[in-house]
Amino acid sequence: MVPHLITALTGPINELEQRVLDSMPAIERWFRLEWMEHTPPFYSSVDIRNAGFKLSPVDTNLFPGGWNNLSGEMLPLAVQATMAAIEKICPEARNLLVIPENGVHSSFYLANLLQLQRLFNMAGLNVRLGSIDPALKKATTLALQNGETLTLEPVLRGKRRLGLKDFDPCTILLNNDLRAGVPGILEEIYEQYLLPPLHAGWPTRRKSTHFKAYEEVAKRLGKLMGVDPWLINPLFDKCADVDLARDQGMDCLRNQIDVVLTKVRRKYKEYGIKEKPFVVVKADHGTHELGIVTVRDAKDTQALCDRVQSLTQGRKAPLLPHDFMVQEGVLTQERVNDAVAEPVVYIMDRYVVGGFYRVHAGRGIDESLNAPGSDYVPLAFEHSTQLPQPGVKPGASVPNRFYMYGVVGRLATLAASYELEATDPEAEVYD
Repeated sequence: MVPHLITALTGPINELEQRVLDSMPAIERWFRLEWMEHTPPFYSSVDIRNAGFKLSPVDTNLFPGGWNNLSGEMLPLAVQATMAAIEKICPEARNLLVIPENGVHSSFYLANLLQLQRLFNMAGLNVRLGSIDPALKKATTLALQNGETLTLEPVLRGKRRLGLKDFDPCTILLNNDLRAGVPGILEEIYEQYLLPPLHAGWPTRRKSTHFKAYEEVAKRLGKLMGVDPWLINPLFDKCADVDLARDQGMDCLRNQIDVVLTKVRRKYKEYGIKEKPFVVVKADHGTHELGIVTVRDAKDTQALCDRVQSLTQGRKAPLLPHDFMVQEGVLTQERVNDAVAEPVVYIMDRYVVGGFYRVHAGRGIDESLNAPGSDYVPLAFEHSTQLPQPGVKPGASVPNRFYMYGVVGRLATLAASYELEATDPEAEVYD
């Protein structure tokens, strides 16, 4: 089934789909040449929103969880991509150490770890899970809801290497975004491959840096296809060091909200779009207690002020200053069983390996669906439908729609490679 769209089948998204299909050979060659110059992140996932008139990423995750939400039909492709990724980095690799998030894990996250372990096992690696959580003192076996088990073991640090008791890995895979900071145990590792690199974590990474890189590659791909890059690119701006507790930086936020909304209004007028534009305010790195706040008018920041007041009222610990991003809000007009949905594309190295719809029956078309109560429906990659079907009417083909998602997902991954190159602390600097 093609996901149900509220917009008419003759809508602009189908024109974009047709342009993508017509440009397929040029697009694939362009990506191929880009990957000759730039190293993709080891793995990533991209949240995409289809507004019916534009299709763009709204978030790119370099430490993706949720691998358990991919269907069994996707596993062969994911294993092949994993093999290719490992061969590029460490062809003789035998042992892989996966480092998960700290803290108490949900059943969903444990299922994600089990799926990752299975993937790398099938790619020819011995896989064990090593925790850097100081609270984990000994090997601990955890039971999953399906009756399977996982064993977490405390990581041991030697002079220059990480490992476990009787386990010396060639490669270390982080499934931990380091939002609490980079622990010393992960620093100064020179004899093993650490994937992704430490500067992909939130202590260094900024969403605004990523979307600046994405804007650059979207312009180039837009030119290649002969389309306005706005159709695949969310506008944004940022404000640094906003102190919500002291109302410092709120003027900057209001100003940037006005700037972004004004640009979006111009685009809506240009394309005859009748929807009311909006922006979302969110942390520029990691997450923030403020969450994601939707604003429709720079003069009406009451929702933002109310949220700040509820966070600061009666609290003992101060609300620390933070960097925020103001991003064009992208509607989602997709539905799965009448519930609002958005596609999430999973990428291993440079290959799209699958994805799912994030579905939330309690959320609206202009709200974040990445919230408690969301469900996950695997994208229908059945019978090799990753391959597009030229000549089929736009909006009527599952493979063609998913191919378009894959192009946008890979574009976001390419932007991430630019981003990681620009922020690499060990990169050579030329005058």
